[in-house]
Amino acid sequence: MAGARRVTACDEGRWWAVGEQRIVRRTPSWSALVGAVLFYCLSFTPSLLPRPWLLQATAGAITAFFGYGLGAFFGLVARRCGLLPSPAVRRAGWWLLAGVGGGAVVAITAWSVRWQGDARRAVGLDPRIGWWQWTLVLPVALLLGALLVLAARAVRLGTRTLRRILAPAVPGWAAAAGAAALAAVLVVGFVQGFLLRGLLGLAERGAALTDRSTGPGIVRPELPTLSGSPDSYESWDSLGAKGRDFVGQAPTAARISGFTGRPAKDPVRAYVGLRSGEGIGLTDPERVLQERARRAVAELDRAGGFQRKVLVVLGTTGSGWVNERIAQPPEYLYDGDSAEVAFQYSYLPSWISFLTEGKASEAGRALYDAVHAHWSQLPADSRPRLLVAGESLGSYAVERAFPGGVDQLTAETGGALLVGPTPDNPLRKTITDGRAPGSPVWRPVYQDGRTVRFAQQTSDFAIPDAPWPQPRVVYLQNGSDPVVWWQPALIWSRPAWLNGQRAHDVPPTMRWYPVVTFWQVTCDLAASEAVPEGHGHRYGLMPVEAWSRIVPPDGWTPQDTERLVAYLREQP
Repeated sequence: MAGARRVTACDEGRWWAVGEQRIVRRTPSWSALVGAVLFYCLSFTPSLLPRPWLLQATAGAITAFFGYGLGAFFGLVARRCGLLPSPAVRRAGWWLLAGVGGGAVVAITAWSVRWQGDARRAVGLDPRIGWWQWTLVLPVALLLGALLVLAARAVRLGTRTLRRILAPAVPGWAAAAGAAALAAVLVVGFVQGFLLRGLLGLAERGAALTDRSTGPGIVRPELPTLSGSPDSYESWDSLGAKGRDFVGQAPTAARISGFTGRPAKDPVRAYVGLRSGEGIGLTDPERVLQERARRAVAELDRAGGFQRKVLVVLGTTGSGWVNERIAQPPEYLYDGDSAEVAFQYSYLPSWISFLTEGKASEAGRALYDAVHAHWSQLPADSRPRLLVAGESLGSYAVERAFPGGVDQLTAETGGALLVGPTPDNPLRKTITDGRAPGSPVWRPVYQDGRTVRFAQQTSDFAIPDAPWPQPRVVYLQNGSDPVVWWQPALIWSRPAWLNGQRAHDVPPTMRWYPVVTFWQVTCDLAASEAVPEGHGHRYGLMPVEAWSRIVPPDGWTPQDTERLVAYLREQP
């Protein structure tokens, strides 16, 4: 074609050159496809939990996309260095990729059924997998991967188009740098402004509507010991869906007596929702939290919570949820002579609650500080034993209330239960980093177990075999819980929980691969509740075992704990 010129290796070496006719490569490079095939195959290797076929397809697509990018980068570097194979070698390489790479993709997809069966067996699931579902993994992964590559190419096309526009006015290197910077700003703005803020706002509006609903079987309480009752300062509607669940599922004195055979009291449960009273009219976030905390203390005081034997300050998840299996054991242990208090700080559901860690931190501190301030003014010989507890993001909220660390926690409270902690929990991080040499990261031994102990099974409470005086702090964390172990560092570094002795439910065949393992564990988050109790992010009735060791009442025996576990397991 007249006027056209052949693009040479020298032209490709000038990365700011704008005279070439081709802006984006029509076909993927050989190195990019090699990277995609390699990373796709690695995505099928075992991780913490078994993955449903759609999650596996998603993991395969995302990891293959990153492998594609890395392969393209190394191919570009090779070309810049003049490492260009001959046409014959290139043809052989393409045939080899088509044969070996294509065969590997099909073979690994089929072979992974066995790996997934082993992973399912490790968590107590039926190891059999429907072949008709697994055959969908490859086509769905190809579709998702192609969409990701098209999006990346669109960004690349836009960047090069900007470079061509700027080239007549500025030097080539400046045009390239300016185009890249402008494209980066546009992409980041799109991600933050639309994908994060827009979708987060949409999710919050949807969650706010859900928050107005009431769960099946939940009715407004009549007992004055419960928020939302006719005697309460907090209206039934203001509690929100999770708050209504919390007070609506409180055991009665009769139900507790039915288990213990002794007279019991109706437990106190105080809760303040996002729509609570005067907090609606405030705009400053800190004042809003302080107002809700003040109302929570007032509600707790009204219901007689400060006259009970034990008082539990509960950290909630993003939507305000409290796990009944954490809330109920102290009520049975102490014949209903207990009080519990919590409040809601967000509408967001748990699966995106990591975006509200800032709110959780402030909310946990506000509630605890308000309760502790009132409690500390009471006579020491008559006030209740102060306890704290939380699960997942709720445990993070609890820990942030104690900037002085474990020393402050044990000095101010009579014990703590922290279930399924996040990787950002500050106290847990300090404890884990300071564990005794040789103790595994998934069950660290800290200061000879004098205060803090970690457990996944009941036998773990006896580790180490050393005195365990009051007050006691218990962490429940499953070895296969991705909520506990997920962190960005998985992209570039091997986690300590894969070194040495592993937790009993972590597959022995799991290996760490850069980038790949990060996306595997990220996908495991979505499946963390779809496994039997004792695995993933499901802790079952282990909180009963924990509470019976943190604050055992006089005369309580291991047999009583077994009976309570069996009793609560039968409850709806």
